[in-house]
Amino acid sequence: MNTGYPLLLDLTGRPVLVVGAGAVGARRAAGLADAGAIVHVVAPVVDDALAADDRLTVSERHYLTTDLNGTWLVEACTGDERVDAQIAADAEAARIWCVRASAGALSAASTPAVARVDDMVVAVSAGGDPATARAVRDAVLLLLQTGELPVRRHRKTGAGSVALVGGGPGDPDLITVRGRRLLAQADVVVTDRLGPRELLDQLAPGVEVIEAGKAPDNHTLPQDAINQLLISLAQQGKRVVRLKGGDPFVFGRGGEELLAVVQAGVACEVVPGVTSAIAVPAAAGIPLTHRALARQFTVVTGHEELEWSALAATEGTLVLLMGATRVERIAKELVRAGRDPATPVAVIENGTLPNQRTTTGTLDTIGDRATVVGVKAPAVVVVGEVATMNELVSNAVQSSQLQGVADE
Repeated sequence: MNTGYPLLLDLTGRPVLVVGAGAVGARRAAGLADAGAIVHVVAPVVDDALAADDRLTVSERHYLTTDLNGTWLVEACTGDERVDAQIAADAEAARIWCVRASAGALSAASTPAVARVDDMVVAVSAGGDPATARAVRDAVLLLLQTGELPVRRHRKTGAGSVALVGGGPGDPDLITVRGRRLLAQADVVVTDRLGPRELLDQLAPGVEVIEAGKAPDNHTLPQDAINQLLISLAQQGKRVVRLKGGDPFVFGRGGEELLAVVQAGVACEVVPGVTSAIAVPAAAGIPLTHRALARQFTVVTGHEELEWSALAATEGTLVLLMGATRVERIAKELVRAGRDPATPVAVIENGTLPNQRTTTGTLDTIGDRATVVGVKAPAVVVVGEVATMNELVSNAVQSSQLQGVADE
């Protein structure tokens, strides 16, 4: 079977004819206009939406052979086999490529199932079976969107760029689709220690990984050096991904990096991430808001000096990031500032990862409990009535499991 010769056409500024304005004709006309073609639509009846598209020239009448004059390509989409066959015959005589939407096997040209991701185009043909072509197209599209295919460029196509990507709270499956795709395209990844480390193992061969992580009193690279590194790499024409844990704009210095990169004239994209302030408590069964317990929440960083009196007076839930080594002091400062010592507290370590662990108590007891179990970073501290939800959920799960055993 002759499967044809695949070819991409640059139709920018070139006249194209679409005969028929039904669902297929309308879709083809829009796609051709998107490709930059000068599109003329001919059909006895054209709906208002298609007629209102100012990219199209519309003639509400039957097809004439003279409609082919000056065209480079024609799409016969009338749904009437006799009319489509006549259009195809006229196009053949005029040496113009013709696509017959209702009879692909009889077409001089055919339209494949197309997937477009960024500037990458994948076209799939399946020997005249459009349903199979669409199924394969959709499968490839999903892999492209999720960064599962090797899409890193080996031929440089222009200036470099920086993407500030939030990697989420730890589990590699919780990065956004956009973030995952940019990682698959990257030439260099500048990563934090809290970024999803497993994703680094999935990078294409040759991708450079630069560690720029920070820990309390131990900075691999100071912030100014990170800013200059991102700029320098991009100015070398490289696609740079700055991979961070959580969200780059939630205590992630992303705002500083964005400003520095943009001021240097480098293209920069921000990809939000799932912040650990919300995701880690959720993974432990703790909602930050609950109709009966808390109607608001406040997020602060736990390794800086804070206005304890203001925080103690804040209603709702208090969430502290980067406070694992200061749990005891945090609890004492809140009690000293007036917070009830019986206020529930939960400390969640390694949230969303297999070794996630939750330690609960009250402001009066959590310091000792954290010391006994040896709480370590990374951890999220939750202060407020919602912290009791962890035990309620655990008890409900255990009760359900026991009931299941009894039913057996």
